[in-house]
Amino acid sequence: MDLNEWLKTHTFHHSEFRDLRALVEAKERAGVTISLCIPTLNEEKTIGKEVVIFRSELMQRYPLVDEIAIVDSGSTDKTLEPAADFGADTYLAADILSDLEPKRGKGENLWKAIHQLTGDIIVYIDADIKNIHPRFVYGLVAPLIHNPEMQYVKAFYDRPLAFSHGIRPSGGGRVTEILIRPLFSLFFPELTAIIQPLSGEYAVRRQVLEQIPFPIGYGVETSHLIDVYSRYGMDAFGQTDLDQRVHRNQPTRSLGKMAFGILQTFLSRTEKLGVIKELPDISTILRQFQVNDRIFETVEHEIVEEERPPMETVAAYTERRKGLV
Repeated sequence: MDLNEWLKTHTFHHSEFRDLRALVEAKERAGVTISLCIPTLNEEKTIGKEVVIFRSELMQRYPLVDEIAIVDSGSTDKTLEPAADFGADTYLAADILSDLEPKRGKGENLWKAIHQLTGDIIVYIDADIKNIHPRFVYGLVAPLIHNPEMQYVKAFYDRPLAFSHGIRPSGGGRVTEILIRPLFSLFFPELTAIIQPLSGEYAVRRQVLEQIPFPIGYGVETSHLIDVYSRYGMDAFGQTDLDQRVHRNQPTRSLGKMAFGILQTFLSRTEKLGVIKELPDISTILRQFQVNDRIFETVEHEIVEEERPPMETVAAYTERRKGLV
C-alpha cells in the first residue's frame, strides 16, 4: 500500500465538516444514531464544560448526538455531579454488567459503554481536554456518516516540533514516537500511517467494537488498531486533524508505566496473530528507581494487562440488544 496515497484519501480536517446542519441531514439519510462516551476518573475540573458544550451545540442546537454518557471508574471528587447537572447520563463502570468481577481501567469503561449506550456509532472523548470544542465530536463522526465503508476514525492534533518553510513536523506524544511507531514500523508498517495511534478520541461503528476484545488498561488503543487492521485492513480507518488539544502532560515515570502495559498488549497481539511465535513467560513487574540520600532504591509496579472478551460474546449484551431492536 502507498502510505502517502492513503493519507490523501483517508485523512481529513475538521473544517471540512463544520456545516453541522448539512451533517445532521447526512446523518438522517444514513439512518444512524450516535452515542458520545466520556470515560472519567476524577475530572471535576473539566467535565462540566465538556458536557455543556457538547449538549448545547450537538444535541440542542444541532441534533447530531443522540446521547451523552459518562462512564466513571469510581471518582473520589465531584466528577459525576456537574456531569449529571448539565444533562449527561452518568454511570459507574462497576454497576454495568455488575455480575462480572469489577476491574479498574480506562479500557474497562470503554468496553462497558458498548453495553450501556445505544448508538450505531460510539465516539469516545477524553475528559481532561481544556480547549474542548464541538469539532472533537463532529470531526470524528463525519467520515463515518459520509463513508459507509469506513469503520474507525482516529483523532490527531497539532504537536509541532518546528516550523520551516511551510513544513510542519507533527506526530504523536512521547510514547507513540518512542515505542509505538517503532513497533508498528517493524511489525505492521501500514499502521504507521495512523498519525497519533494513542489518541483518546475516536469514533467507531458498534458492529466493529462488539467484535474485538478490550484490554482494560493502557493497551486498549494499540489493541484496537491491530485487531481492526487484521480484520478489515487499512481501508477501514480514517483520521481527522483536530488542530490542537490542550491537556495535562504526564511525567516520564508515568509514561514508563504506560509503555510497559502497551508493550504487554502488543506482544500478546502479535503472538495471537502468529507474527511472533512462542513467546516466553513475560514478567508483569516494571522496575523503576529512586534515590534517597544517595542510596538508590528499586520501585516495583505490577502492571497486568487483563482484557475483556468481545462484547458480542457476553450473553447479557446480546439479550439487551434484542430488546433494543
